[in-house]
Amino acid sequence: MEMIGKLSMYVLIIVLGASMLEALILSRVHKGTARAFDWHEVWISLADLVGRKLLAFLPLSLATPVFAFAWEHRIHTVTGNTPLTVLMLFIGMEFCYYWYHRASHTMRFFWATHAVHHSPNQLTLSSAYRLGWTNKITGAAMFFTPLVWFGVKPEVVLAALSINLLYQFWLHATWIPKLGWLEYVLNTPSSHRVHHASNAAYLDANFGGVLIVFDRLFGTYVEERADEPCRYGLTTPTTSRNPIVVETEHWTSLAKDVVNAKSVSDAVSFVLRPPGWLPNGGGETTAELQKRAKAT
Repeated sequence: MEMIGKLSMYVLIIVLGASMLEALILSRVHKGTARAFDWHEVWISLADLVGRKLLAFLPLSLATPVFAFAWEHRIHTVTGNTPLTVLMLFIGMEFCYYWYHRASHTMRFFWATHAVHHSPNQLTLSSAYRLGWTNKITGAAMFFTPLVWFGVKPEVVLAALSINLLYQFWLHATWIPKLGWLEYVLNTPSSHRVHHASNAAYLDANFGGVLIVFDRLFGTYVEERADEPCRYGLTTPTTSRNPIVVETEHWTSLAKDVVNAKSVSDAVSFVLRPPGWLPNGGGETTAELQKRAKAT
């Protein structure tokens, strides 16, 4: 455990160092231009990181008891670390991550947390560690329960998820070009730029972690186009520079909609349907925004 703790600290130092170096370079490169670098976006990401580290000390995870139940009733026990076992864990992690990530965009309950990650109006390496403070209490990790039920120890599943997320750090760079044939297999900075874009044509696309193959398989892959430059941030941009507001604004709006709902059915729909859904239609879901964009 001590070794893992030291490794985590070294990784954190490298991640922070790389993101700060990128920020310094970009702030000089774009100084005085229309793309002037916004340091406030970096400070909010750092505040998010510090807040998550502090909240990690609180026993608030909904996934922990679910993982424990799944482990107790597992149908198999994975032993050893053969190449086949590692490959199966990798593919299983990617499959679960894809559906977790897709649900985080298509169910408002999970989006209320995940929207924090998409709130930066400029995409940089520091955006990678702006993840939201409420992931643990929403039980998002429960999407990975099948891996535990199949016999992978919960701590191994969480370690694999951490590696998956670490891979995604470099994907938040806007200065890395397309990577040729790798675009067909891996999640790349180009694919992830599309994922972070708020252009109607790019919404709800490219949910993969390390791989992009499940997006291609399930029809959610969208290629970055030269004629459609990515516009980062949310469809309704976050303008606050207060980290507390950034962390809570989507939960606040969800709570207001639920309280003001005209029926129990509408209240439940606000929670479980996509962001932007309205009972009478005419909302701002991805499907509705794309339909309007095509009509113009």
